[in-house]
Amino acid sequence: MIRVRFAPSPTGHLHIGGARTALFNYLYARHNNGRFILRIEDTDRTRSTEEYIDTIIEGMKWLKLDWDEGPFRQTDRFDVYRDYTERLIREGKAYRCYCSPEELEQRRKEAITQGQPQKYDGRCRNVEKGQSIKVSEDQSKNAAVRFKMPQEGQTVVDDLMRGKVVFENNQLDDLIIMRSDGTPTYNFTVVVDDVDMKITHVIRGDDHLNNTPKQIHIYKALGYDIPLFAHLPMILGADKTRLSKRHGATSVMVYKEMGYLPDALVNYLVRLGWSYGDQEVFTREELIKYFSFENVGKSSAVFNPEKLLWLNSQYMINTSSEDLTKMVMPFLIQEKIINEEQPLDKVWLSKAIATLKERAKTLVELAKTLRYYIVEDIEYNEKAKAKFLNEKSRDLLIELKDALTSLPDFSVSEMEKIFKSMIEKHNIKLGNLAQPVRVAITGGTESPGIFEVLDIVGREKTLKRLDRAIRVIQNQ
Repeated sequence: MIRVRFAPSPTGHLHIGGARTALFNYLYARHNNGRFILRIEDTDRTRSTEEYIDTIIEGMKWLKLDWDEGPFRQTDRFDVYRDYTERLIREGKAYRCYCSPEELEQRRKEAITQGQPQKYDGRCRNVEKGQSIKVSEDQSKNAAVRFKMPQEGQTVVDDLMRGKVVFENNQLDDLIIMRSDGTPTYNFTVVVDDVDMKITHVIRGDDHLNNTPKQIHIYKALGYDIPLFAHLPMILGADKTRLSKRHGATSVMVYKEMGYLPDALVNYLVRLGWSYGDQEVFTREELIKYFSFENVGKSSAVFNPEKLLWLNSQYMINTSSEDLTKMVMPFLIQEKIINEEQPLDKVWLSKAIATLKERAKTLVELAKTLRYYIVEDIEYNEKAKAKFLNEKSRDLLIELKDALTSLPDFSVSEMEKIFKSMIEKHNIKLGNLAQPVRVAITGGTESPGIFEVLDIVGREKTLKRLDRAIRVIQNQ
């Protein structure tokens, strides 16, 4: 069975690049009826925080990237790493290094001066074999453990994305696998975890490619099968540099706060490097059905915020008004259009949303445009007010208010009759009546069809707002 994992380090929020890696692992597992494992690589105690762990998990849940096992945490597995370390020492595949950080830094500087590779010189490599070296009691207590890398030959990574990638073994360092404080290092823990969790495919960003030959030798030393690797190209900003905050939001949860739909972001992320014909918009089921590495590009993808916004608008249009009603509620509270205790008729709100969802690109925009439907008192756009709420429109608004007041059935069809009658009576165009009414009811000049708006706003608010507009004109 195919088993893949997403293994973020909780030193920051779940960002766009990490989310795409998680998504590709998720889709590959689902496409192949495999297992998707979530593992938190939190051994960096100085930078890992519980807050970041929570936000990573929250981001995964929001994107609906449901995992089958986990979340496992490396800090719960220190005894496992120590057992593997002792085994490698016993088998002569790892050794204790007594060099102090100060000594290592001095040798690094000397290597730079002499134009030599900045790698460990191996002076503790054969201590156990009788090589004489003076070791103080403090050095013995504070020894780190290094893994013995082969010093000759080549390591070939047969990558699913890049094909064969060759590394010269004499360029590989005897890396530390257990620090002097007893904490394990990344390249060691990732192998032990992948072994214990029976990972068959390692799908990750190509910034990890240089770690792969080191990890391959640890797999071999432990006597385990080496998983298949797929290193994904990085995501770049518009200037073709690695995506960062200067290109805009990179945290997944920021997109949630900005009112993006999770399915839209998933759709966009998968298209950053993967394609299926000319299709742009996919359901989750289609992504799972069609996903394969054959259609993943080898070049870095460029993040385009405008394309994401367009895609989100398509999802807004195609999401049912009932579902959008649930999604928009937190944003109505955020924009102070309603409070948390305020009752709101969900059927009525869904009807209002149906008139606006083709105009709003995000849930934040949708919430803001719903304001004139929900609040009691609207604010006028000053330019719209000056242009349409004036002496020319006052008598029309008075006549319309009187007609609507006496209307027994406040319906779209009956309102259309009144508007038509007034247009014919005064020999004017619809816009000459509709625009002043629109400003009176919504505060601005843009809205859905005027009859739809009046129908949703309702008789009471409509008459109240027409009356206010008339008074505003009279007091000018």
